[in-house]
Amino acid sequence: MKNLFKSSLALMGFASPAFASATGFTMNNTNFVVTIAFVLFVGVLLYLKVPKMMGKLLDDRAAAIKTEIDEARALQEEAKTILASYERKRKEVAEQSEGIIAQAKDEAELAAVAAKDALKETIARRLQAAVDQIASAQDAAVREVKDKAVTIAIAAAGDVIASKMAATDGNALIDAAIKDVGAKLH
Repeated sequence: MKNLFKSSLALMGFASPAFASATGFTMNNTNFVVTIAFVLFVGVLLYLKVPKMMGKLLDDRAAAIKTEIDEARALQEEAKTILASYERKRKEVAEQSEGIIAQAKDEAELAAVAAKDALKETIARRLQAAVDQIASAQDAAVREVKDKAVTIAIAAAGDVIASKMAATDGNALIDAAIKDVGAKLH
C-alpha cells in the first residue's frame, strides 16, 4: 500500500512544471490529469482496504445464499418425505376400504342366506301350524259328527225304546242306570 502511495507521489513529482515542460506532461493535458486521479483513487481504495471489504461482503452474501439453498434443499427433502408418507397412507386407506367393502359384501351374502333360511323355517312352521289346525279342525268335525250321530242314535234308540217298552220297564232301566252312574262316580 505504502509503495503504491509512494509511486503515486513520484508520479506527481513527474508532473511538476519542469518535468512537464520537458516531456510534454502538463496539467493542461487531460489524459495525464485523469491518469493521476485514477491512480490516486485506486491508491485510496487499496489503502482503505475496500477490495478486502468487498470480498468479505461478497463472501458473506455467498454464504447466506448457500445457507438458503441448503435450507431449500432440506425443505424439499422433507416435502418429498411427507408426500411419500401421504402416498403410503392413501394406499393403505384404499386397501382398507377395499377390505371393508369385501367384508361388507361377504356379510351381506351371509345375511341374505341366513334370511332365506329363516324365511324357509318360518314358512315351514306356519305350514305345519296350518296343517295342525286343519287336522285339529278335521278331528273336531269328526267328533262333532260322531257326537251328532250319537245324539241322533240315542234319540232314535230312545224313540224305539219308548215305543216298544212299557213305562214300568223304562223306570226300571232308569233306576239301574242311576245306580251304575252313582257306583262309577264314587
